[in-house]
Amino acid sequence: MTETLEQPRTKRSAPSAAQRRYLERGLAEPGGKLPLFDKHGQRIKDQTIRSCIKNGWAKRWYRNPIKPDWLVCKLTASGRDVLKVK
Repeated sequence: MTETLEQPRTKRSAPSAAQRRYLERGLAEPGGKLPLFDKHGQRIKDQTIRSCIKNGWAKRWYRNPIKPDWLVCKLTASGRDVLKVK
């Protein structure tokens, strides 16, 4: 029998600085749409986006047929709640 060394991941109670910057951008957007690019035109790291999805702070909104690898997401209620806590 094979044992796995990975521990189940628990949800973080607070976002990192990068995650917070990403999530905050959705507060002012219609429907809570989260950005693909930062304020300097650089693409948001997939790791940041995926970790926000995994923590329940963001969710996949739709798939972009032209760029299927892009993660188009929107802010969730949990994401809004976690931004209220500092």
